[in-house]
Amino acid sequence: MNNFKKIGLSALAGSLVAVSAQAAEISMSGGASVAFSSGDDKGKTTYYQNDSITFKVSGETDGGLSITTSLELDGDASGGAGGDFDSQSLTIGHDTLGTVIFSAHGGSTVMGGFDDMMPTAYEEVWAMTTGNVAINGAGTGNDLWRYNSPALIPGLTAHVAYSSQNTTANSNAYMDFGVKYAPEMLEGLTLGYAAGEVDEVPAANGTEVNGIDESTMFVTYATGPFTVGYQTSEADGPTTTQDDDSTSWAVSYAITDDLSVSYGEHELDLGSSTSDQESEGFSASYTMGGTSIKAAFNETTSVAGVNGTDRESMEIALV
Repeated sequence: MNNFKKIGLSALAGSLVAVSAQAAEISMSGGASVAFSSGDDKGKTTYYQNDSITFKVSGETDGGLSITTSLELDGDASGGAGGDFDSQSLTIGHDTLGTVIFSAHGGSTVMGGFDDMMPTAYEEVWAMTTGNVAINGAGTGNDLWRYNSPALIPGLTAHVAYSSQNTTANSNAYMDFGVKYAPEMLEGLTLGYAAGEVDEVPAANGTEVNGIDESTMFVTYATGPFTVGYQTSEADGPTTTQDDDSTSWAVSYAITDDLSVSYGEHELDLGSSTSDQESEGFSASYTMGGTSIKAAFNETTSVAGVNGTDRESMEIALV
């Protein structure tokens, strides 16, 4: 049995070396952007610019597997291993078998990718506000395995993600799955559903506390210049303070090929609070040549369920 394993591993290693020596492609990408934003209760204005470069090495084996290693070099000292790298991933894909991704850092769970599917010209309506809360998108993007299927039937794809608690990067074990469906007979319609379970941090005696179940489902419909959407999410924990749910809706309008605007609302009912967090926002995006100007203006009341904690936020970016 061990000999067969060694032979298999040797064959795989030889295949990867062949990719590196014969078919590897190296690319580097980045961007130039600058933005200023204000989103806290003290009215502070902050400025930031793009400070990351992504390096990719990719190739294809004789068996049709595409293999890509991606490393993002980020100026943020708090990101990545040793403060040098942010997103780090290895992607292995096949046209008929789907794609497997391992993210050492900065990956996306299925729920994380489906956290807000509402149409917007720029940012989500609950974004940029200091202290805001969103119940979906649980799980960590570190030491994360994810599988994305090819089309199971026309327009239907499935997705699964898993991260283990037995790693230094994660405090929670997590697993989720989701599906997205864009039926061919109803052009412009997209449906999605995802569900996941996150286990809380183990107690001091080593036993695990009961997990929290989360789910989200959404529908969007695009017709002409308009796109509308509706989404509902919920979290179900072992106590009533961990039972939360949210609803959101939004509409976007492409005035021209270069100019788009959007408006949306989001309401979050926190089981631990008597006040609902309510957000609304307006976004716009204008593209001229290879440059875009994007802006978002949001307002949130009862931030994190605290009655009377109302904040406004904005961001304007040149990308």
